Amino acid sequence: MAKLFVITNELGDMGTNSYIVANADTREAIVIDPADEADYIDKSLKSENLKCVGIFLTHGHYDHIGALEELKTLTGVKSYASEDEKEILESSRGNLSMMFGTPMTAGVEEYLKDGAELKILGTVMKCIAVPGHTKGGMCYYFSEEGLLFSGDTLFASSIGRSDFPTGNGSLLIQSIQEKLLVLPDRTVVYPGHNNQTDIGREKKYNPFF
Repeated sequence: MAKLFVITNELGDMGTNSYIVANADTREAIVIDPADEADYIDKSLKSENLKCVGIFLTHGHYDHIGALEELKTLTGVKSYASEDEKEILESSRGNLSMMFGTPMTAGVEEYLKDGAELKILGTVMKCIAVPGHTKGGMCYYFSEEGLLFSGDTLFASSIGRSDFPTGNGSLLIQSIQEKLLVLPDRTVVYPGHNNQTDIGREKKYNPFF
């Protein structure tokens, strides 16, 4: 089991959680959802003497990708997202940036398949496709360490919206029930907004289930 730690930065006008996940021994790190303020994220990495080895997106909405292009330049690393999220990333309407007055598009260097297991940070990270909030929503799960990064799919006592482009409410519920709530109760959930939770708590108290 790798000795991982998580740094949470709440960034951007939507208060999006941007995560740095790092190995305490090797000092390698990944960034999940670079929401905004690339310089701030880069300084957070450097202040902890961390080497970024990848940037991962849970989905393509503008409030989760605002710092992506600049952070790639600053760190020199590749970015990753679900193969089903390409159309959202490449559309200012689909990623909602046009709606909020700051049109942008983005792309990643590598698209991931459901179930892919990546050897990273001295451990294994599993990619879990969770369509519903968007067509290409993806969670990142470290099974040995008991960590799940759920984006805007699962929140503490709530779930993500499904009324945006490519969203599907029934599919969102199905994704959570079949792919997330089956994980061990002890799994700590780091959502895209607000406070962390765990799978056991959501199975017991989330009003949507």
